[in-house]
This record gives sequence, C-alpha cells and structure tokens, in this order.
Amino acid sequence: MERIICLLIGYVFGLFQTAVLYCKMKGVDIKSVGSGNAGTTNTLRVMGPKAGGIVLLGDMLKCMVAIFITNMLFGRNNPDYIILYMTYTAAGCILGHDFPIHLKFKGGKGIACTAGYTIYLGLQFNWLFILMGVVSFFLPFNLFHIVSVCSLCYYSALFIMCICYGQMGLFGAIPQGALIEVYVILALLTALAFYQHRGNIKKLIEGKERKTYVFKKNKVD
Repeated sequence: MERIICLLIGYVFGLFQTAVLYCKMKGVDIKSVGSGNAGTTNTLRVMGPKAGGIVLLGDMLKCMVAIFITNMLFGRNNPDYIILYMTYTAAGCILGHDFPIHLKFKGGKGIACTAGYTIYLGLQFNWLFILMGVVSFFLPFNLFHIVSVCSLCYYSALFIMCICYGQMGLFGAIPQGALIEVYVILALLTALAFYQHRGNIKKLIEGKERKTYVFKKNKVD
C-alpha cells in the first residue's frame, strides 16, 4: 500500500507543469512553440536562460517536495525502506510530468524531475550523487551542447551508481528483495528516458540533432 501511495503522491506533484504555467504567465503556449515539449530545454530555447532556470528549479522542487512528504509519512517508521519510498515517489512524479492527464498525457521528458531525485539522494545518503549528476550532464554538455546526449549520459550514470551504491550496502539495511525492486524501477525509468528521447536519438544518428546554448537563444546548427 505504501508503494501505491508514494506513486500517487508523486504523480499528483508531477502534474504541476512548471513550463506550461510559467510560460502561460508570460503569454506563451510552450506546447505550441519550439519542439512543443513542456520542459526545461524547450523553455530555454524559446524564452531564454532565466525562464529555463525557473522551469528547471520548479520541476526539481516538485519531485523533492513529493519525496519529502512520503519520507515523513513512511520513512520515519521504516527507515530501512527510505530509498524504496523515494524511488517510487520519484517514479510517480516523472510519470505525472511525462504523461499529465490534464494535458492529454503529453508533458516533458522527466529529466529535471530525476535531477530532484538525485539531489535528494545526495542529501539523504551521499553528496557524491549530486557530483555524479553534475559531471555526467555538464561534461558532455560542454563538449557537445546536445541536451539529449547529456540527459541519457546522466540517466545511465545514475542507474549504474545506484546499483554500485546499493550492492555495497550503503543504502542501509534494506532487504535484498526491496533493493532489487529499486533497481528494477530505475531500469524502467532509464528505459523510459531513452524512449522519450527516441526522436532525438534518430536525429543523432542522422546528424540532425539540434545543439543548445544557454546564452544563445534559438541558435540552430
């Protein structure tokens, strides 16, 4: 039951579409401009770095707040299962962000929400999770300026690090079965991230994927 509640709480928070709400306040329908994606990258390209930063922060925070709530509800009484509750909540938030019912199930790609999960991992367990996120995203960004590559590198690194960290017993005294459950959820979320970027992957193969620059609005290569 706790798992279902964590998923539902996460999904409800995921429905808070920061890009849609912020851009609407500025008189822009983010779903009808640029790539049509309700996420940080499209907002950055269309509205500039300030708007992109606000959307990034909002999408990270909604996942972190959802995790905080489920930790308060369940984590205090079951501290060994905190990583499990966190992961279910993050999964719900990502699903709510990617497939919002009020937007006909067409949202973003969930990378910023996952970043919120990663930050919470860093605060809850080890700051190296945050360092991993920064390095695995921004190193390829500085090299290639292709957000899809950065996002998939980041997701892959998160998945691998969580498995390594868990197998070393550093997530606490969580039972092995529950730990495997965490791995399965993260594997599914990683697969979802690749699926959500399927169009980008096709463009990468064709050499047509667009580059993104923080301070060069709407630059096309």
